[in-house]
Parts: sequence; structure tokens; C-alpha cells
Amino acid sequence: MLSRVIFTILAVTAPLAASAQEEANGLSFRFGLGPSFAPEYFGSDDLGAGVGAKFELERLKLGGLALGGGADDYGFGLRGSVRVIGARDADDFDELAGLDDVDTSLEIGGGVEFTTPNYDVFAVLRYGAVGHESFVAELGSDIFFRPTDQLTISAGPRLLLGDDDYAQTYFGVSAAEAGGAFAAYDAQGGIMSAGAEAEATYAINADWEVVGTLRYEQLREDAADSPITQSDDQFSGSIVLTRKITFGF
Repeated sequence: MLSRVIFTILAVTAPLAASAQEEANGLSFRFGLGPSFAPEYFGSDDLGAGVGAKFELERLKLGGLALGGGADDYGFGLRGSVRVIGARDADDFDELAGLDDVDTSLEIGGGVEFTTPNYDVFAVLRYGAVGHESFVAELGSDIFFRPTDQLTISAGPRLLLGDDDYAQTYFGVSAAEAGGAFAAYDAQGGIMSAGAEAEATYAINADWEVVGTLRYEQLREDAADSPITQSDDQFSGSIVLTRKITFGF
């Protein structure tokens, strides 16, 4: 399933990149930090507080490659995608005794989207450039509600898929780890979770925004069946202050 998603994303992305409009090279993105809560690890039934980070690529133009665009740039386009997954230290959780630690991961990638004033649909592919070194794909859609010029509310479904290496990293138990509380478990790739996300964005001005996000995910297939998983229901959220940053080159 994941291989078909990868092929579709690459097939659609290639002609879009080749047809990018002629404009000045540059990079524009939003970045911010703020308080957050999330499961202590994938499958945990306990929530932990932390610092949430948000990165949103608004525009990248480099030669014939263009990602993103203006607020009125509707239709098919390209989008960037970044996700950070915190480390899992087995010493911090009694129920994980015997498992290897999992390092912090940074996923980087991109994909395609179709955007209208009222909704969008997207599919992205990311690779764990730091950490798990495997592929994940995310599919989603949002509807938009704008009660004021400064406030935008969006909500829609999400589906996360991972390859075998990703599934084994976060939900598998190797033969070396087996024993005691855990039997060996070979987690296979596929649908990792299905759920929904809601987000409210308040524009203070053209540069600064406050973004509140709530997300629910239900672990599926081998992720749900893993002996590591304490709860299939995963809730997370954050309130982040972001700043628009622009570079020309």
C-alpha cells in the first residue's frame, strides 16, 4: 500500500515541479514554539507536557522547483512537510523495561495538494532523515471556516501509513529485546493510525500568528496489536506562536 502511495505522489509531483512559474528565487516559512501535550510515546496511555514546534513552508522557489504560493494560489500545487518525533527512553517508563531506546527523529518530505477557498486535500511523503530512516505517508483533507478576517478554523481527517522499518522501530519487539514482559513481535508496515485534526489560526498581523491544534489518532493494524501499545486512542495538542521568515537568493 505504501509503495503505491509513494509512486502516486512522485508521479504527480514531477510535472508540477517542471511547470513552476518564472519568479524570483526565495524561501518563506513560518516557525514557532509553544506549550504542548501528547502521549509519552506512541501507544502510551499517559499524556506528557512539553514544548511543541510548528514549521510551515509557505513558499520555496529555486530554479524550476516551486513549492507553495500566495493565499489566492488555488488548485493543484506542491507542499513541504516536516515532523519531529521525540526520543523514547525505556528507563523513563517501567512498562518498557527491556526495550531499546529510540532516538529523536526528524522527518522531511513533501507532496501534492489541491486547494480551494473552502477546503483542501493533500498527500505527502516523508523520510526519517535523522532517526528512524524509514518512510511514512500522510493523507488528509480540511474544510475551512473564517468567522473573521483574522481567524481561520480548519478541521478534517488524517491517515498515517508507515513502512516495515517504521512500524518495527516504534511498535516492534526484536528477538534481543524479547523476554520478561515482552514476547518478540514483528510489526509490519501499513496503516499506522487514522483520526482527525482541528486547528485555529489567529493572525496578529502579517508576520505573527497564534496557532492552536488538537489531534486525535486511533492506532490501527500492527500498531494497535503491538504489546508496546497501552492505548489505541492517542490525543495531542499545542498552542504555538509563529513568526513568518523570508529569505531571497
